[in-house]
Amino acid sequence: GPAVLVEPNATTVIEPNWEGRITANGDLVIQRVSPHTPRSAVGTDVNPVQLEIFNNLFMNVAEQMGVVLENTAVSVNIKERLDFSCAIFDPTGELIANAPHLPIHLGSMSEAIKSVIANNPAMSPGDAYVLNAPYNGGTHLPDVTVVKPIFDETTQERIFYVAARGHHSDIGGIVPGSAPADSTTIDQEGLVLDNVLLVQDDRFLEEEIRNILTGGPWPARNPDQNIADLKAQVAACERGATELKRVIAHYGLDVVHAYMSHVMENAEESVRRVIAALTDCEFVGEMDDGHQIAVSIQVNLEERSAVIDFSGTSGQHPGNFNAPKAVCRSAVLYVFRCMVNDAIPLNAGCLIPLDIRIPDPSLISPHPPAAVIAGNVETSQLLVDTLFGALGVVAGSQGTMNNFIWGNDEHQYYETICGGAGATPTSDGASAVHTHMTNTRLTDPEILEWRHPVRVEHFKVRHNSGGQGARRGGDGVVRRLRFLEPMTVNVLSSRRKIAPFGAHGGEDGLVGINRLLKADGSSEELPGSTRVEVHIGDCFEIETPGGGGFGAFEQAK
Repeated sequence: GPAVLVEPNATTVIEPNWEGRITANGDLVIQRVSPHTPRSAVGTDVNPVQLEIFNNLFMNVAEQMGVVLENTAVSVNIKERLDFSCAIFDPTGELIANAPHLPIHLGSMSEAIKSVIANNPAMSPGDAYVLNAPYNGGTHLPDVTVVKPIFDETTQERIFYVAARGHHSDIGGIVPGSAPADSTTIDQEGLVLDNVLLVQDDRFLEEEIRNILTGGPWPARNPDQNIADLKAQVAACERGATELKRVIAHYGLDVVHAYMSHVMENAEESVRRVIAALTDCEFVGEMDDGHQIAVSIQVNLEERSAVIDFSGTSGQHPGNFNAPKAVCRSAVLYVFRCMVNDAIPLNAGCLIPLDIRIPDPSLISPHPPAAVIAGNVETSQLLVDTLFGALGVVAGSQGTMNNFIWGNDEHQYYETICGGAGATPTSDGASAVHTHMTNTRLTDPEILEWRHPVRVEHFKVRHNSGGQGARRGGDGVVRRLRFLEPMTVNVLSSRRKIAPFGAHGGEDGLVGINRLLKADGSSEELPGSTRVEVHIGDCFEIETPGGGGFGAFEQAK
């Protein structure tokens, strides 16, 4: 080439650096005869079109990581429920971009990356680390994060990090599923992995990680499954590294790093525009047991910045509703990203205009060895509702993840159950959806019943559980499972006493209900956090809360 072959029914173009040959069978075979190394001529100065391209490029890398993790994981929790998140980070550990996975993971993962950076100054190419330590970058113990550094092949400097976080079905502890309703210390909730070298020189350290998983007073109940899922997380990180290197090969490292900064600067400016339209506000969110989260938002219109002050929040919880600081940071990031009406990645730039002040120690800044299993899943939801309550833009959501954990020595399973979303000034709340900090799906009944000895008795919308108003809150659901083997059931839930709040005259949603239906025909209503032994034929039923309404009902007429 260059050449054009014109035939009666076809025209074939042979490009430069390609060669065409006719085979003995009369076929035309076109082959490249010189290597091609495409390189874009994009500069480092910000360009609106290129900014949008890089927004999507970075997000696409994280999405491809998620596809690999879903396809290669073994546990129902990760493979079917999609309880995982993938993201990419800059050389300092700040979040650049993510796939649309779980907000609770994405906003807190940068703390895990920074912990790995601080504790491992001598990383090498081909290494990867694993951690779940809530007091060193994690959230709660079942959320296990694999972190892989990416190196410049010329200078051997670390240029990016990729990470995959997945909720493991069991990580040890005093109950199957590693989510005891009555834990008071972190060691009761499972094994702590604190900056453990998982891959060295591209070799998965299976024996070493197995020794950790099977050690301690309450070891992991299914280490083979843990290891299989860890390998899937490593594979996801490898895909992320490969795709980032491909982007760098196309644009050059200087351009990629420049747009990494531009993406975060764009997110910062987007949040500053939101802040410019706000006024000072405050709100107090109450928990069922009397603890509270208080927040005041003080706006500096001149600087277009805000102070998010949680003074007045309850002290450290005696049980397990303590949320590490990373969870609080994640909630703030999520809320202000939601306030932005532009298609931008959720990244660290959103937090630059925000000064987050957290009392220490407190419910949202506990000290070890406080238990934290419910803080990640329940207190995080109250944090978001409290922030939105202060901003006045949406009524209370169901305010809980309705964590339903059950198992024995052979089977362990965990799910979060959907409910009602809060209404807004312009729309009714959605029914039967996950809200705010969770974004998992329920396992298909066929797969759930095939993998575990349970039967789904029913799963339906809980009609009229959403609060009335000019805009109506979304309805919760009713979910009932029958057990075919003896199991230990743990439930971590909220909004069983304090209802999801209505806003601007809208009515509250209905509270949730946890109910044990025994095989002998008797029934028992149980508290929001409960541990119970079930026997063959027993059923457990959960009615999830509805969302709050928005605006007085008369306004709708």
